[in-house]
Amino acid sequence: MCAKVLIADDHSLVRELIANSITSVLGYETVTASDMPEAHRAIEENESFDLILVDYVMPGVDGLRAIEDVIERVRGTPVAILSGVASRSIVEDALKLGAAGFLPKTLHLKSMLAAIDFMIAGEVYAPFDFLLKKEKPDPYHLSPNEKKVLQAICKGKANKEIARDLEMSESSVKMHVRTLSRKFDANNRTQLALFALESEIFE
Repeated sequence: MCAKVLIADDHSLVRELIANSITSVLGYETVTASDMPEAHRAIEENESFDLILVDYVMPGVDGLRAIEDVIERVRGTPVAILSGVASRSIVEDALKLGAAGFLPKTLHLKSMLAAIDFMIAGEVYAPFDFLLKKEKPDPYHLSPNEKKVLQAICKGKANKEIARDLEMSESSVKMHVRTLSRKFDANNRTQLALFALESEIFE
């Protein structure tokens, strides 16, 4: 019987690349979703999936809470994090919640497909070198919301768009931007994004 994989990711290029690779190389059926409401509908409309991949960072999504919610909805089906920014502690917390594994978006495609097969078989996967890597201390002491706003700034998003995506008020976003600018000693948003990327704070 052909396996079926759900891929929930708001980045269309990443989503389609993974879906096409799973179909062409592994021969599995794929269903894609660009946000969590679409992923929830796909779960409700399909009888079952053999694996569900969920992007940790999507608009309006609280990463670990979203993972936990999907795990609850599909008890018995492997659910894995797909992310380019999740830290080791986040991955460890997700595994404690019952996640089937973690796929970094930087993982080589051949390794990613092997990991997908591994998790469909009922095993737990996380890159060994990732789990061994020591996390860098955060010298800026950013709160979870500050990190989310900073990530959005690095993507070039305006305050209004950030407020909508993160379900915050625009005034709260402005407050976070001011705090971030002070912490990074940045004079404008471009400088703030540049300093944040140079600090490798999301690695």
